[in-house]
Amino acid sequence: MKSKEILSEIEQRRAYRALAEKPIEQDVLDRLLSAAVLAPSCMNKQPWRFLLVTEDAEREKVADSLTRGNYWAKKAPAYVLVITSLELDCKLPRNREYALFDTGMAVMNLLLQATKEGLYAHPMAGFDADKLAESMGIFDEFILVTVIALGWPGSTESLGEQHLTMESAPRDRKPIESVVFKNKWDNDKAKKVQ
Repeated sequence: MKSKEILSEIEQRRAYRALAEKPIEQDVLDRLLSAAVLAPSCMNKQPWRFLLVTEDAEREKVADSLTRGNYWAKKAPAYVLVITSLELDCKLPRNREYALFDTGMAVMNLLLQATKEGLYAHPMAGFDADKLAESMGIFDEFILVTVIALGWPGSTESLGEQHLTMESAPRDRKPIESVVFKNKWDNDKAKKVQ
């Protein structure tokens, strides 16, 4: 589904796992975070908080919190911990806690900038949030939303068979007609997993 009208960074972005251990220059990391904070937010509240982790002792704390399936991320030379609090953003009717949405938009900016820089940026849900928050001094009032492993492209030799297959598999997306509705909502169709 390539289109010259869609931004190349959107089409190229993938959650690759084969990371090189080569350090990422500080100016590159600064650009990633600058791109993140340029995201829009409800009433310009900017509820995102980022903890950039590059020092060995601190990187080890992140690595120790990862689930077994994220073994590959232990090679990352840098991590970004994405944090917010519901108190930092708009609270709207029907439980629309905008902090999570706005923080997600900031993360997407970071991912697209990483793609433009030639980096792999892989957000992960597979980590022990309580353990990591405690080891990094993040209080309970904050939500540790995700951890992003950052790295230059590396060798696939250390990947397990499943991840090696996923690394080169074609990008898989649901058919657009199963997720986009025109003029009329369909509850039953929207619930289908497909």
